[in-house]
Amino acid sequence: MPKLRQIVFEGDPILREKAQQVLRFNSVLHELLDDMQLTLKEAKGVGLAAPQVGVSKRAAIVEIEENLYELINPVIIKAKGQKNESEGCLSIPGIRGMVPRAAKLEISAQDRFGQTFRLKAEDLLARAIQHEIDHLEGQLFIDIMVEEVEE
Repeated sequence: MPKLRQIVFEGDPILREKAQQVLRFNSVLHELLDDMQLTLKEAKGVGLAAPQVGVSKRAAIVEIEENLYELINPVIIKAKGQKNESEGCLSIPGIRGMVPRAAKLEISAQDRFGQTFRLKAEDLLARAIQHEIDHLEGQLFIDIMVEEVEE
């Protein structure tokens, strides 16, 4: 049964660490992903990275329009164009900012069973994936936002 996990906030050192590569695709990882999905739904967010629930692993989820993407060890292969749009973060409540991101992406990642796949993304999906990959690198959107915007 998935359980709700506590989202860590800016100031917690885990958010500034480079997350460790996932090497074991087992029940511990599956439990983490299931817990992250429940936590994301409860928080009404779009994406969540493992460091945001206190786990230094290269795992992230993004859910847009009921499509769930589980991204283990994601790597950006191609990025095209640029869009400057408003972003927020579950780990930094109350702040939104304009953030430049690639408009289109192609990534390589693994699923919960270790199978490698490629994914092409644009618009909100591309933005959310970049945001979550930044978390895995220890970077927050406030590090690259060009201006704060009203919520």
